[in-house]
Amino acid sequence: MTDRALEINNPEASETLEGPERRRRDPDRTKQEILAVATQEFADRGFAGARVDEIANQTRTTKRMIYYYFGSKERLYIAVLELAYDKIRITEQSIDVDNLDPVSAVRRLAELTFDRHEANPNFSRLVSHENMQRAQFIDAANGFPRLDRPVIKWLGQVLARGRAEGLFLRDIDEFDLHMMISSFCFFRINNHYTFAANFGRDLVEPSRRAAYRQMIGDVVVQYLTSAP
Repeated sequence: MTDRALEINNPEASETLEGPERRRRDPDRTKQEILAVATQEFADRGFAGARVDEIANQTRTTKRMIYYYFGSKERLYIAVLELAYDKIRITEQSIDVDNLDPVSAVRRLAELTFDRHEANPNFSRLVSHENMQRAQFIDAANGFPRLDRPVIKWLGQVLARGRAEGLFLRDIDEFDLHMMISSFCFFRINNHYTFAANFGRDLVEPSRRAAYRQMIGDVVVQYLTSAP
């Protein structure tokens, strides 16, 4: 097969034929590099505003190679979303709530969510863009069925233990509790620009971090342990 025929049938191979070293690139490394740049581009501009040309310009590859790996802009965007949720799932697996009492466990879960949103601001931005599109792409991926959400299972277990021990008095399920915790953490990261512009308060100012982190833990614990 000629070099030209190889290039037409396999864009990846064509890149190995170019350049002075004619080196074969690591496909996994290339895909991870594309996903990292695409994550930032989609987080900053949303699906409609992001440009595959710009993603290619910021990586050591080409637009043609991006389509070779991912098939389309839509599939690249879905891959970015799935990776973002997968990273959250991995973070959620890092906490051992089984060895904590229910009150300490629910506080620890609130703190973990706080830390997770702060460490991954692009996740909040991607979720905001996807909500503006009414979850069009997550629906298309059937909600990423391969990705379980450990935090939901753990919250259910902690709530059951807390009620059994007479500590938790509220009738709330794990989904609503997760919503309560996430809403505070999400708002602090995603809306801090408009909040600062409107009220002159910087929600991500380092000196306020510890107080906000304790605040969400206090709110959740007090809600669960107080009588309706």
